[in-house]
Amino acid sequence: MWALLSLAVGSFGIGMTEFVVMGLLPDIAADLLPEVWAANPEQAIAQAGWLISLYALGVVIGAPTIAGSVARFPRHRVMIVLALALAIFNALTFILPTFELVAASRLLAGLPHGAYFGIGALVAADVMGPGNRAKGVAFVLTGLTLANVVGVPLGTYLGQQVGWRSAFMVVAAIFAAATVLIGLFVPAHPGEPGRTFLQELGVFKSGQVWLALAVGSIGFGGFFAVYSYVAPVVTEVTGSAEWVVPIVLVLMGIGMTIGNLVGGHLADVSLRRTLIGGFIALIVVLALLALTAQWLWAFGFFVFATGFVAAGLSPTIQTRLMDVAGDNQSIAAALNHSALNIGNSMGALLGGAVIALGWGYVAPAWVGVMLAVGGLAVAMLSLASDRRVQPVAA
Repeated sequence: MWALLSLAVGSFGIGMTEFVVMGLLPDIAADLLPEVWAANPEQAIAQAGWLISLYALGVVIGAPTIAGSVARFPRHRVMIVLALALAIFNALTFILPTFELVAASRLLAGLPHGAYFGIGALVAADVMGPGNRAKGVAFVLTGLTLANVVGVPLGTYLGQQVGWRSAFMVVAAIFAAATVLIGLFVPAHPGEPGRTFLQELGVFKSGQVWLALAVGSIGFGGFFAVYSYVAPVVTEVTGSAEWVVPIVLVLMGIGMTIGNLVGGHLADVSLRRTLIGGFIALIVVLALLALTAQWLWAFGFFVFATGFVAAGLSPTIQTRLMDVAGDNQSIAAALNHSALNIGNSMGALLGGAVIALGWGYVAPAWVGVMLAVGGLAVAMLSLASDRRVQPVAA
């Protein structure tokens, strides 16, 4: 249990570094893009949204390359190195002075993200045993969801009061602590000495793997289209004060924490029903959020519901990918986070684009509805083809 808790500290840090940017976008835009902010705050916020997309791009690049390259090494040692790298790269975000350099640091910070979660999920799944894999995956993800209850709101509040960079100083300290804890409590966990990077790349021969990746990258884009722009909706659409933003983020985090645990349980009972039902629920919730966003109480409720449903899908999609990946488990487990962060990048970019077009801060929610519909369609196609496509062999 201490081993899993140590891994969860790192996932807490990852959840904080990935999502705290979203609550601080106006502050970051005003600080790093002062001329654009003075001329057009909406344009500045949309441009600052690139920091979200670049982090996501780092995850997309790093997950398969790092996980595939280190599959043969002992997993506990790999986790120490990944946690240390996350500490260093987030410290760079804290100290670098310009938008361009901060953007580069966000790309670097995203590189170890997918491998950390992917390899951690394999360790957790082994610990939990057969029939409980999704619960093991959900346990590792619990740190990420708790970050949205505690870390992101507190980081947002700290960033608003002291300066947005202070949030990343805290994140770097969390990863430093995770490095120490993993070294102390995660026992020796062998890799696969015979595996090579080229063998791991064999996972891409499976059409089902591509479909599973598309489910996450398209469908989860709907969640990130909304999450990326929570702060301006609270302040500009509902007319609430800036201090309300962390409270709304707490609601999102509580929904994610509960949804993650419920989703892990339901996926072990019936992955198929959880996947399809989850996307239908996400479509409905996002549409209702868009229709009622002008009322703070309604926006808060549907933000909670969005977090609940989306987080319930996360271990479900992760387990689905592991199911269809055959012997290529290391890279497959990490690739799920590449897929989710393609969704992160897509949601942030498309959400920022409709804002920049002048369609308003609620428009990203309708983008989210369309992306969730796309995720549902791909999920149904993937499940329908189960009987015809077998998992890929190494």
